[in-house]
Amino acid sequence: MNGDPSVLLSKAVLDFFTAMIFACTLRQVVSLIAIPQFIVLISLFFCAQIIMPFTTQYMINDLIACGGFIMLATGFRIAKIKDFPIVSMIPSFYVILPLSWLWVTYTY
Repeated sequence: MNGDPSVLLSKAVLDFFTAMIFACTLRQVVSLIAIPQFIVLISLFFCAQIIMPFTTQYMINDLIACGGFIMLATGFRIAKIKDFPIVSMIPSFYVILPLSWLWVTYTY
């Protein structure tokens, strides 16, 4: 979102290897997750210049934390510790920025 492609490229490399691990454990489900993930990422890509002036560092940190929770839930699912509905968590990426803005605006 800030125009620096280095973070995006490093995450793409990490996601490639992570997707290979997921494909070995979850098989066909990985290909189904690609569809909503593509929609979320492409919408963020095209809306980045519109969204960026309205974001704060708190909002970006909350978005990163949301992704971290989803990755943690995915890890629990792969390790068969707890079966979380991962696909149901993906819409949280759309909700987290407005909620974070409301939280920062009205609580501080």
